[in-house]
Amino acid sequence: MGPGLIATKEYDFIRKLVYDRSRINLGPDKQELVRSRLQKRLRALNLSSLDDYCRLLNGKDGDAEVTALLDAISTNFTNFFREWKHFEFLQNTVLPQWEGTSPGGPLDALRIWSAACSSGEEPYSLAILLADHFRRRAQPQRQAWQIFATDISTRMLSTANQAIYSEEKVKFPDPSWLRNYFQKGVGKWDGSYRVKSELREHITFERLNLIESPYPFSGAFNAIFCRNVMIYFDNPTQRQLIPQLIQHLAPKGYLFVGHSESLLGIEHGLKCVQPSIYQRV
Repeated sequence: MGPGLIATKEYDFIRKLVYDRSRINLGPDKQELVRSRLQKRLRALNLSSLDDYCRLLNGKDGDAEVTALLDAISTNFTNFFREWKHFEFLQNTVLPQWEGTSPGGPLDALRIWSAACSSGEEPYSLAILLADHFRRRAQPQRQAWQIFATDISTRMLSTANQAIYSEEKVKFPDPSWLRNYFQKGVGKWDGSYRVKSELREHITFERLNLIESPYPFSGAFNAIFCRNVMIYFDNPTQRQLIPQLIQHLAPKGYLFVGHSESLLGIEHGLKCVQPSIYQRV
């Protein structure tokens, strides 16, 4: 077998295991991606072949390695304020609507769920927008807001919790955001920035597999961002996922999906207010 190939038996085993545990649907053309992603795991485990790795996954201690497998396979491309129109809608529509209906007390906190937060850029983007919104309005009583951020990858959650990003990452539409919400690194951290604690304290990071329910939440969310996730799921999984998300969406709350995604062909009962933005009515 050449260095860039995976035996059909090994690939089918990994493909089925990944699907069963995460519903990530690896197509028949992903052998090279799987091979390259797993090379680091083989070196870490001192294994010489993917056949040995499959035996480990299938053994009595395989469950512990499945988490590492999903970490390696899942795609985690993201950046700050990705798909900017969603943040504009949050700023111009969702926040004014919430301010018009909520008394603003601590029991009426604005709650947002970043359902596939990857390395943290999405929830921190949301936090910057919310903090800046209330800062500009000088409404400290309105600053009761919470962001719940979840992902299937423990590796990405570790990065998100560290909240440290390179200078190239922190390019924002408003330059004041870098000054107001980040600390510049010094010494060995020169060229890096860390999200300030005043934002981090509003965000809770947890590992969550979206296909496993019930979700560990009490209360509903005013907005759920579940973006660029469904593209990795087949249609049956999408039809399973969307109703589970809606169960945790407040009346008149909004569901945001990726610009390349839609709910076409899925029964959901939501109103499409813009492409990739849906409201519970």
